[in-house]
Amino acid sequence: MSQSAKRIVLASRPVGEPTPANFRLEDYAVPTPGEGELLLRTIWLSLDPYMRGRMDDGPSYSAPVPIGGVMEGGTVCEVVASNNPGFAKGDIVLAHTGWQQSALSNGKGLRKIDPAIAPISTAVGILGMPGMTAYTGLLAIGNPQPGETVVVAAASGAVGSAVGQIAKIKGARAVGIAGGKEKCDYVKSELGFDECIDHRDPDLRARVKEACPKGIDVYFENVGGKVFDAVLPRFNDFARIPVCGLIADYNTIFGKDTPTPPWANTIMRQILVKRLNFRGFIVRDFAAMFPDFIRDMSQWLREGKIKHREFVTEGLDSAPQAFMGLLKGKNFGKQLVRVGPDKA
Repeated sequence: MSQSAKRIVLASRPVGEPTPANFRLEDYAVPTPGEGELLLRTIWLSLDPYMRGRMDDGPSYSAPVPIGGVMEGGTVCEVVASNNPGFAKGDIVLAHTGWQQSALSNGKGLRKIDPAIAPISTAVGILGMPGMTAYTGLLAIGNPQPGETVVVAAASGAVGSAVGQIAKIKGARAVGIAGGKEKCDYVKSELGFDECIDHRDPDLRARVKEACPKGIDVYFENVGGKVFDAVLPRFNDFARIPVCGLIADYNTIFGKDTPTPPWANTIMRQILVKRLNFRGFIVRDFAAMFPDFIRDMSQWLREGKIKHREFVTEGLDSAPQAFMGLLKGKNFGKQLVRVGPDKA
């Protein structure tokens, strides 16, 4: 009798904010690996804001999750059976098997993880996609110089926390924006940012001005919304704005006939007059920088120059609520789901 496992599939496309009805928990038979294949057991599942875009069927840089398809996501897995000479039973690998307990792989795209270097959960956190997003976007696009002011929103999150700490390593002044006193205190006292602003402050624009008296040279954009409205007037001439996410707008319904918003002309004028450099990016754009990222980030972790925090929920069935909370900023650190035992 074959073993069964659980997976979460996309039951329907959300209209605005995702709801529990958009997800469905299913049982399925654990597959048997064929020639050249291996069977993976999911240990850690990474939840990230980009997944909201995959739930829609509009045009994007990646194909949407089909209705009935397994929700996608990065994972850390254990090889439990292998017919592939490149992998042995017991290997720990970085994969992209999504919201499910078990999956087959032909080995393509997998990367072995050495548990002796760092806890294996970091492979989907500070030593994985979020950390590399911060590293590449800030250094390749933001290019912070000593003495400049770098501002980043969601500063207590997986990407934002790394951005500010790397900025400090490069000699810049780091200003974070986060939600609530607890997160702001953590960003300043634990992560070493120079300032942190609560985005819930009713006079956010004034708080940004106070924290950035010399203006903003680099703004790492991963939120949008009212935070962007508050920082826009403080951009210095030739400011650089790496854009990797717009979480505040992910649940907004945009159609092909959506009218141009009234603030668009204001932004365009600022871009022209201040010669601003906006550049959207996806982390895979900088795949060639991965060796540099792993070398530098691993060293900074060993030296205590970079700190990170994980926000863990237990069990695959916790993923939908955890993901919906992530989109509302309820996580404190990198959002992870422990799907199975972490023997490493």
